[in-house]
Amino acid sequence: MTVLPARRHLRVAIALLVLSSWGSARADDPPPMEQPAASAPSGQKSGVAGRRAAETPNTPATAEQHRLPPDSTTKQTLDLPGRSLAFTATAGSIRLFDEKGEPQADIAYTSYQLDGADRAARPVTFLFNGGPGAASAYLQLGNSGPWRLAINAVTPSTSSDLQPNTETWLDFTDLVFIDPVGTGYSRFVASGEEVRKRFYSIDGDVNSIALVIRRWLEKYDRLLSPKFVAGESYGGIRGPKIVNNLQTRQGVGVRGLILISPLLDFREFSGTSILQYVASLPTYAAVAREAKDGALNSAELADVEAYARGDFLADLIKGEADVEATNRVADKVAALTGIDQAVSRRLAGRFDISEFRREFDRRNGKVTGRYDASVLGLDPYPESSSSHFSDPSGEALVGPLTSAAVDLTRGKLNWRPDGSYQLLNGSVERAWDFGRSIDPPQSITELRQTLALDPKLKVLIAHGLFDLATPYFGTKLVLDQLPAFARPPRVKLVVYPGGHMFYSREASRQAFRTEVEELMKQ
Repeated sequence: MTVLPARRHLRVAIALLVLSSWGSARADDPPPMEQPAASAPSGQKSGVAGRRAAETPNTPATAEQHRLPPDSTTKQTLDLPGRSLAFTATAGSIRLFDEKGEPQADIAYTSYQLDGADRAARPVTFLFNGGPGAASAYLQLGNSGPWRLAINAVTPSTSSDLQPNTETWLDFTDLVFIDPVGTGYSRFVASGEEVRKRFYSIDGDVNSIALVIRRWLEKYDRLLSPKFVAGESYGGIRGPKIVNNLQTRQGVGVRGLILISPLLDFREFSGTSILQYVASLPTYAAVAREAKDGALNSAELADVEAYARGDFLADLIKGEADVEATNRVADKVAALTGIDQAVSRRLAGRFDISEFRREFDRRNGKVTGRYDASVLGLDPYPESSSSHFSDPSGEALVGPLTSAAVDLTRGKLNWRPDGSYQLLNGSVERAWDFGRSIDPPQSITELRQTLALDPKLKVLIAHGLFDLATPYFGTKLVLDQLPAFARPPRVKLVVYPGGHMFYSREASRQAFRTEVEELMKQ
């Protein structure tokens, strides 16, 4: 998790950023600093804390004051049905420096390494979430770590008690969960706005995570291990760029890339692009069909996908000036979604995500989730013409997941940083610079380059049917444009029942684990 609202992203996507590279460096050497970035664009806030920090000189004493505690390594045993896993867990951080050797940030990580394994043959997977501004607890405690929080029916008051994870990936790969700066316990140790501008940007973020990966590999003598990178949500932008950076600038080869509910191209959600309606229509229909008929799979949406990329797109291109085409679209969308025909005609069959969430079950005073549109919650303002509602499938997770992450880190892993744990830090997204180009961010360029550079690299992409944050069909449309060398089986797309965190459903989590294990055996 998580991609924050696309329209807000697109407003900041035109911001100017003058950015160079971290470059390559030895593990004990400070990475080169990027050139100073341009000032934040109008409407982008850096916060009072950031402004105060800009007035504070960066001194060794300041850096030590903000330093995270020494790494904590513990021996753990996980008892699971039919097996027992003995492993070494480390909660700690890696410090990043500028080209003058001055400390910039401490990046927190949690790693799990199986005891007694051959390091040269044993895979290691680096995992991160999205946002930007999300910690890796979603993947660690919801999907692949040794312990799991049941998040399929969570409420803010749900117990944060963790249980052994039967579907942990630790059976077949070591795991390193990375929290980018501003998330989890990761923090800046340097003061001033310039350091934040360097890290809170597309390229600066990618450079820092890639460097952390290389530094971890060197620290634990794992450079010879088969290496995999896994990213969720905005991790779809990060993932291909990080792998490309590792290949071409860090001197680190990667065996495979795993993208979970990714957004690969923001252009599909542009406020003026008709592709946003094409990308989301199959998900709208999936939500309606499951609500009416019960469980379904992606194969049952073949007719909707064909319509979306065929007659639907053709009629959208004709525009609202063509009344007959507009009415055809509106009536078909109403039939596919169950939304009142009059409402569909009023909106010309062009439902953005917020409109669909509000209108799908408005008759019962409910709204759908954004992260999982199959989840319904009460509309707090059912009589209002404005849309003021939270996400019943996402926001309820913040309390239990935060508590679980803090309890695991400070208790079982015995690492006790001061300060607050940031599961989902909105100030990171608000301060983010999405690039100097007027084009919305995308990672398809790096995905093409990475696949072309290394013919052995494999990619696995997984989506949830009911995810409105990153609809699966948007990814399918993008992948269909790739050249032959980037087609299945080398690049594989799988779609499971569920939402953005489809792994909250047991069957989907089990099926996804099987796919990942098969990828690592190839």
